[in-house]
Amino acid sequence: MKSALVTGANKGIGFEVAKILAQQGFFVYLGSRNPANGSTAVEKLKAEGLSNIEAVQLDVTDQKSVDAARKTIGEKNGVLDVLVNNAGIAGGFEQSALESGADQYQAVYDTNVFGVVRVTQAFIDLLKKSPEPRIVNVSTSMGSLTLAADIYSDNYPKRYVVYQSSKSALNMYTVNLAYELRNTSFKVNAVCPGWTQTDFTNHQGTSTPAEAGQRIAKYALIGQDGPTGKYFSEEYFAEPANCPW
Repeated sequence: MKSALVTGANKGIGFEVAKILAQQGFFVYLGSRNPANGSTAVEKLKAEGLSNIEAVQLDVTDQKSVDAARKTIGEKNGVLDVLVNNAGIAGGFEQSALESGADQYQAVYDTNVFGVVRVTQAFIDLLKKSPEPRIVNVSTSMGSLTLAADIYSDNYPKRYVVYQSSKSALNMYTVNLAYELRNTSFKVNAVCPGWTQTDFTNHQGTSTPAEAGQRIAKYALIGQDGPTGKYFSEEYFAEPANCPW
């Protein structure tokens, strides 16, 4: 049975991705910073008939927690086929290039960028043992420099510099990671789930968590003829000037 790890999976999009992968026959490790929340999420999925799932305590901002999760999964499986780096934070809104302090950047980057680096590097040896390893980094179109480049336009939000810049950095990390793994069977991509109705967006948005989960899971399930080193966004904001994400 193939295995997958989804970070930040006790609720929202991560929960839906974990559910979809379990339904596809993967043994899924549901990463959760809070063990109780992780256990509750697993019980919900088991109530739906999915037994091939297990909670693992994983705080992506804590190297000891990441290493402990790696040890646990390594001892149980010895291999990992899919890694979905989903855990992320917003950092409060609104954000300002002139007023948001370095400590605010540090907190957001510690999860959205450094957390992805920690987890990816910790699990890369297990992923390399898979015949078809997949890494999906959950990003956002708000990290696009091209879309935000018209500084005089209100058609795209530019009030969330800390969050946006962290996702721009994540996109660049994804491209470089894919480049270093280009001559292997890895497929590494960044995917925007769309403006999704979760706690993260105060339940605003144009997509349901289930729809967003499908967009992410799609790139965890691609074949060897699939893309790598790419960024995908299947939903564009219907009203970008009014959308906070």
